[in-house]
Amino acid sequence: MSQLVARAHAKINLALAVTAIREDGYHELRSVFLRLALHDRLEAELDPASDADHLEVDGEHVATDDDLVLRAARQLRMAVDPSLPALRFTLHKRIPAAAGLGGGSSDAAAAIDLALSAWGVRLHPAERLGAAARIGADVPFFTAGHGASLIEGIGEHVTPLPAPDPPAGILLVTPAERLSTASVFAEYDRQPAQGALERVDEVASLMRDGVDGMTLAATTAMLKDANDLWPSALRLLPELAALRASMAETIGHAVLLTGSGPTLVAVYPSEAAATRAAVTLQSAATARLEGATIISTTTFGRAQEP
Repeated sequence: MSQLVARAHAKINLALAVTAIREDGYHELRSVFLRLALHDRLEAELDPASDADHLEVDGEHVATDDDLVLRAARQLRMAVDPSLPALRFTLHKRIPAAAGLGGGSSDAAAAIDLALSAWGVRLHPAERLGAAARIGADVPFFTAGHGASLIEGIGEHVTPLPAPDPPAGILLVTPAERLSTASVFAEYDRQPAQGALERVDEVASLMRDGVDGMTLAATTAMLKDANDLWPSALRLLPELAALRASMAETIGHAVLLTGSGPTLVAVYPSEAAATRAAVTLQSAATARLEGATIISTTTFGRAQEP
């Protein structure tokens, strides 16, 4: 059987509200996700001679959560047929790891698709989403395949939204020091902060009616503090405040935090505008940006959804 290939796209959160902490410790969220053109590349093939799945990883951003690919294969095999043959995966990383961009979760969603194809197995969409939810909170969004979505619960409720059309340009700045999602949520539990819910609903309503890149970029000033995890991320990584202030001053644009961070985001009317901003930041070469990864990309997805 020939090698199978999938793209695993990154995401950003335009706004994120923590709506509840459950008795089991999980956090319920309400958030607007956008899929990005930035992606990892995952390859898979059957490896019948082996008694276990195998993963090789290369690229600039080798991650600690790359085992989500293997976890996805294990979860799926247990749900379908434990006797299904082993798989060999090769992951080419381009999405910064531990950055709030969902790279590991997107890789896991891609692994689900490739494993099903390699095994010749079909699953009802609800079963695929169920398997995705057992792997991680962001995985159902990537499994559903929408360009934009309103995410609720612990990630299992995915409501599609129209993606920006024409697409929006996205500038990503990921500091050298990273934050684990678990550590940010643990810090949130020590000192909860809420207030982003209204902004989540406002941007979801705006997108539901359809937006282009220019309209979306114009709304980001109101989303500057629309992330309930910002205070927690800031307590763990205090230099984020100075980095965001320096970045905003240099590019003259509102700067958001995506997910649990630490990646900072600016939204532009077009990819060309985001690329110009990236060049401006790279040319500035301030001490705050030392070691940071600067990427310009664009939103990715169909505008006609839902």
